[in-house]
Amino acid sequence: MVSAPVQKIRPVRRERVTISHLADALGLTKGTVSRALNGYPDISDGTRQRVRKQAEVMGYRPLAHAQAIRTGRSRALGLVLQTDIPGAQRPFLSEFLAGLTSAASAENWTLTVATSAGGQEMLNTINRLVDERKADGFILPRTFADDPRMKLLRSLDVPFVLYGRVSDPRGCAWFDILGENAMRDAVQRLADHGHTRIGFVNGGLEYNFSHLREEGFRAGMSQAGLTMDPALLIDGAMTMEAGEEAAERLLAQPKPPTAIVYAVDLAALGAYTTASRLGLEIGTDLSIISYDGIPEGNWASPPLTTFQVDSRAAGERLTKLVIRRIRGADAESLRETAEATLKLGGSDGPPRHTSAQLRQRVLGKTENISQMGGT
Repeated sequence: MVSAPVQKIRPVRRERVTISHLADALGLTKGTVSRALNGYPDISDGTRQRVRKQAEVMGYRPLAHAQAIRTGRSRALGLVLQTDIPGAQRPFLSEFLAGLTSAASAENWTLTVATSAGGQEMLNTINRLVDERKADGFILPRTFADDPRMKLLRSLDVPFVLYGRVSDPRGCAWFDILGENAMRDAVQRLADHGHTRIGFVNGGLEYNFSHLREEGFRAGMSQAGLTMDPALLIDGAMTMEAGEEAAERLLAQPKPPTAIVYAVDLAALGAYTTASRLGLEIGTDLSIISYDGIPEGNWASPPLTTFQVDSRAAGERLTKLVIRRIRGADAESLRETAEATLKLGGSDGPPRHTSAQLRQRVLGKTENISQMGGT
């Protein structure tokens, strides 16, 4: 017996909701509706909210290609991640990207992410994204004191927002965490514990945050009434290996610090290796406070005391600021900062030894290591 052919049921296509439909439903002109949806500043907040709510109810979705032709915008934000920076792809990057994309999606924008090494390759990548109209504006993370990305985008008249600050702030919008306040508070916390010899291990001086964090450290020492010893300041530690070497140099001083403030968590974790080699216990023999809040700090023994950054919230704020910048807001009106949050671990506490006693312990251990190496 031959079966009758099965008839395919075609889904009924719903008519696409257009700006005309929205305008009719709201009793507004098409131009007003269009400008409200695109965030033009001449439309009141109340009208914008009313239009967006009606668009959501009616299921309005703009045609991306038509909108790009009409407005000259792709409704996309650009982010180029630098791959040759030590520790650039940290686990908290996922939280940062989540914040960027969720805030972009809420405004019906997208995020264009690219990767590049630094230098000219970075500038070429940004140039390409601009030429191909894949981004209307850019978010620039981890700013340099003198940032070539910023100079390029200025010359191209392309909007951007910095995640950080720069030495020349003219015409710049930014969101940044006040790392200098964290360094100041770290010194005060250690001084309250009873430490008087405090070292500082900074990041790379090419980054603007390093200059700000050193200012914060110096301010903290001054406020606590403690003497600054230039021998206890080391720059350029962005990796665990560099942090390990810095701790070794500090503890080899004739008057070593009983506590160290690190500008970067990853470098601070290197101090654990040095302490272990010298037979010192972190948190008692040597106190450490750092900055970033990377997950690896939780896994250290004892856990790292650090000033933690809310990377997701930072991503959300940067997205909102750059969209406002693209829509015409003045750059210098778009400057926001936030504080890092102290996350207590077990890596800091009252000093067990004076600087002189710590020196004797270190000398004794290094002599033992030397003797063992010679057997």
